[in-house]
Amino acid sequence: MFQYISTKIFQGFFTLFGVVTVVFFLFNVLPGDPARMLMGQREDSEQLEVIRKKYGFNESVTTQYLYYLNDLSPISFHSKNQENYTSLSSGKYKSQTLFSVFNSDVVLKYPYLRESFQKNGKAVTSVISETLPNTFVLAIVAITIALILGIILGVFSAVTVNSFFDKLIAVISTLGMSLPSFFSAILFAWFFGFVLHKYTGLEMTGSLYRVDDFGEGIYIQWKNLILPAVVLGIRPLAVVIQLTRNSLLEILSQDYIRTARAKGLTSVQVIKNHALKNALNPVVTAISGWFASMLAGAVFIEYIFNWNGLGKEIVNALDTLDLPIIMGSVLVISSLFIIINILVDIVYVWLDPRVKLN
Repeated sequence: MFQYISTKIFQGFFTLFGVVTVVFFLFNVLPGDPARMLMGQREDSEQLEVIRKKYGFNESVTTQYLYYLNDLSPISFHSKNQENYTSLSSGKYKSQTLFSVFNSDVVLKYPYLRESFQKNGKAVTSVISETLPNTFVLAIVAITIALILGIILGVFSAVTVNSFFDKLIAVISTLGMSLPSFFSAILFAWFFGFVLHKYTGLEMTGSLYRVDDFGEGIYIQWKNLILPAVVLGIRPLAVVIQLTRNSLLEILSQDYIRTARAKGLTSVQVIKNHALKNALNPVVTAISGWFASMLAGAVFIEYIFNWNGLGKEIVNALDTLDLPIIMGSVLVISSLFIIINILVDIVYVWLDPRVKLN
């Protein structure tokens, strides 16, 4: 197990390195001067030159790329020359000097994702740490809804195969997969948040936290979580229903299930103790992908419901060309995908001992 995890982490490191390289060169071929984006309306030639030198924008693309790798690396070099860009992160963020070589310090630090162009120099890590938990809560609730309802409906559909209820569930799941997320979000917000607001008490938009109008504190608004979580869970719910149904039907036709029935076990005991656990492998595969995508930011849903999560932050950053936030968010998302894939492989072994980690 340890060797497998170590191999996966090693492979994940190179995957992340490729993502870093693609992200950097992709956004550095965009038209526009990063210094002008950073200064906004306050620009003049002298200030622009100072900003370019401070952040390394006056260097070649190759040198800027090396600076970026140096920023992201936990062990990095920082020049003792205060006019050099590489002294920036070590001076503003907590780091531990390991040793000195030539005119630089080798330091141990957290990955430095740089600073926002549009939020008065606010650290990208601070922006992500403020928005990612909201997306995480939304994704957890949505995936829980999809798993619980999806497995229940999938099992019921498999047990009553070819019945009216089986066909009705199939129609509902197909419809759930067919509807675009942005359309479902608008429809649910209008119907439950506007038309039926008198009965549901739900708002068309709103985030997890609300600031009191009189400045008396910040309050959690759980009701604002209902609509975006339900909408976000519709498509994975449809996938879980179909995968559970099809996988369970295949498992129920195998010899060991017939043997269990021959021993006198009831249908509930057969499904609960023998069939369902083995039938969940494809469900785990699908849910892991959906969950990683949700953590990546349910962009349309967060934007439509005005949910202050990572997806909404990415949209705002794209609108204002806030490149550090966009690049930092993509790297965090990629890291989450790698971590979740490793965890899913481990869960496979728990669900089905026949699966071996190689």
